[in-house]
Amino acid sequence: MKAHIHSVETFGSVDGPGIRYVLFFKGCPMRCKYCHNPDTWEYGGGREMSVEEIIEEYKKNQSFYKSGGITATGGEPLVQIDFVTELFKRCKEEGIHTCLDTSGITFTPNNTEKFDKLIKYTDLVMLDIKHIDPKAHIDLTEQKLDNVLAFAKYLDENKVELWIRHVVVPGITDDKDSLFKLGEFIGSLKNVKALDVLPYHTMGVKKYEALGMKYPLENIESMDKKEAIECKKVILDGIRKARNL
Repeated sequence: MKAHIHSVETFGSVDGPGIRYVLFFKGCPMRCKYCHNPDTWEYGGGREMSVEEIIEEYKKNQSFYKSGGITATGGEPLVQIDFVTELFKRCKEEGIHTCLDTSGITFTPNNTEKFDKLIKYTDLVMLDIKHIDPKAHIDLTEQKLDNVLAFAKYLDENKVELWIRHVVVPGITDDKDSLFKLGEFIGSLKNVKALDVLPYHTMGVKKYEALGMKYPLENIESMDKKEAIECKKVILDGIRKARNL
């Protein structure tokens, strides 16, 4: 079995705990308006890698990854769930920490067999919740919200450690009502260990230009980090309400 990999980052520092070997998988069903990796959307192509090739590359710099491990991201890594499962299984045999960075969009609540197998070998899931409002989520990503929230609940029920990520985009995901509701949902989960509220940036604009694509949010400026901090406070208020703190 081989995976279609867009690219590899050998010293990732923002994709889970510690320094990590990060695999960007090809393929994604979402079309997030602020996505800065549209070149990962297409299925297939890229560099074909086997599990053993990945483990071999990881071991070349293993001394740097003592507090880190391997992260599968994308694109959407779960469009290649069979490979991710085999990779993570191999990682567990080698004592390597595994992290899955996903939107949860491919989760199938009525058939969890493949997910049941995957989470046996998954130490941490970084779940991107794009928007808590169902209609706004479709407008932002062209996909429904249901499976994302169902996946979060599934991970909670199965006691898989979870980090939540949320990008705050001016005029789209930064309204206080939505932020508070997101906090209430997060507060209903028991397995959340961290919350990353990330300010929207425009670093993907040049990539769209290079690909000959129109950038969907061309009139929206980057968000200041201080504003993102204020947005995080609203989410935390929602969490506290849900937990009666």
